[in-house]
Amino acid sequence: MDASLLHSLLNSTIDWALANAQSQIEFKIDVKKWPVHAYLTCRFAHRSMDDPTEDSDAELPSGMDSLTWKLLEQIGATMELVVDRKDEAHMTTLTLEFPRTVNETVHSSSILDINDGFAPSSNSQPLAGSHVLVVASRREIRRQIREALRNMSLIIDFVNSVDEAADFCREGLPHAVVIEGIQVGERFAKFRDEILNEVPDFAFIEIIEEGATFEMSSFGGGSGTARVGRDVLAKSLPSALLF
Repeated sequence: MDASLLHSLLNSTIDWALANAQSQIEFKIDVKKWPVHAYLTCRFAHRSMDDPTEDSDAELPSGMDSLTWKLLEQIGATMELVVDRKDEAHMTTLTLEFPRTVNETVHSSSILDINDGFAPSSNSQPLAGSHVLVVASRREIRRQIREALRNMSLIIDFVNSVDEAADFCREGLPHAVVIEGIQVGERFAKFRDEILNEVPDFAFIEIIEEGATFEMSSFGGGSGTARVGRDVLAKSLPSALLF
């Protein structure tokens, strides 16, 4: 799979979703049982839940079929993916199916070729050399994060607490902060707000203790924190960083 096209596809997907979402954006990566294909779903509300519209055939907001959407469709066609969009009265669900991302010789334990890191070539490492700060006190969480990111050629530093992260960032900001969920609280909110005041689109990713989804809680701006469930850390953390 062409990594540059995949990168463009993911960027177009998140740009389109952020421009239209009226709620948190939920991403899910999974594998169909038959045919055995990897797929990514993106789901969000394109209308406020307070909007009285109930008819799924009602006219959609103009941004839903924007140039970004057309670009997303074209990239999907070029990559020979299945691009399926379902618009309901308030919700939209986009499914991107990757027919050629599963090793057909493995059967029940099929191996995905996406979302679990990148091959060694520079073209398939779009974030190579980027600096990520990980805030985690538990050894097992650190090990899982290090393993999930090991093929991305990132510069990774670890600190034990938000206070240590704040001290670290006074010397210079990394490109992203990954934090274990148990450390998210008032102190982290203050730390995050201080950075966002300086860099509005700075990337924060929270590792939540349970769950198999990848959520972008920010929409229409850069004030939120992406969330990756610990159950899918290995295959979803690289995607979260790309987004």
